[in-house]
Formats: sequence, structure tokens, C-alpha cells
Amino acid sequence: MSDNNSDFGAFVSGFLIGGLVGAAVSLLFAPQSGEETRTLIYDKGIELKDQAGGVMDDTRARAEDLAKEAKLMAEDLQKRGKGFVDDQKKKSTKAADPEKKETKKKKDDTAKK
Repeated sequence: MSDNNSDFGAFVSGFLIGGLVGAAVSLLFAPQSGEETRTLIYDKGIELKDQAGGVMDDTRARAEDLAKEAKLMAEDLQKRGKGFVDDQKKKSTKAADPEKKETKKKKDDTAKK
């Protein structure tokens, strides 16, 4: 599960860095005036901000889903563990009953003598 998270984080980082590098290269090689370049930089900045916001929303939703899934898995594991412990208690009590009876009988016999 952690490998998927690190792969996803690497993808997001690469996506954002690639977007910034691509925008910078396109601006540097574009034949236009300073005012047009500033407007383009501003527009690209807004576009990248929106994309980053979308990626953050997706990441947050994915993290929430993973947290819910982990919680459900933990609850299931807790229930299974409790069931196992209860079963073992019953088995040990059942196995100890004959020994308890034998011990009580010997104690009673000893007390009578």
C-alpha cells in the first residue's frame, strides 16, 4: 500500500514540475511582446494553480478513502481476533473441566480422611 502512495506522490510531483518547466520553456521561446508574455505568464499561473488544486483534491479524496479502508480492515481484524480469543477461552475451559473435577474429588477425598 505504501508503494502505491509513493508512486502516486512521485507522479504528482513530476506532473507539477513538468507543467512548470513546460510553461517556462514555452514562454522563453515565444515571439511576443513583454505585455503579452506577462499576460501569458499570469494565465498559465492561474491554469497551473487550478490544476494543482484539482490534484490536491484528488489526493485528499484518495487519502480519505485509504483511511476509511484501513479503519474497516482494523475493525475486521479486531473482530476476528476477539472471536479467536473467545474460542480459545472456551477450548481451554472445556479442556480444564475434567482436571478441575479430578482435583476437587481428590481434595474432597483428602478432607474426608
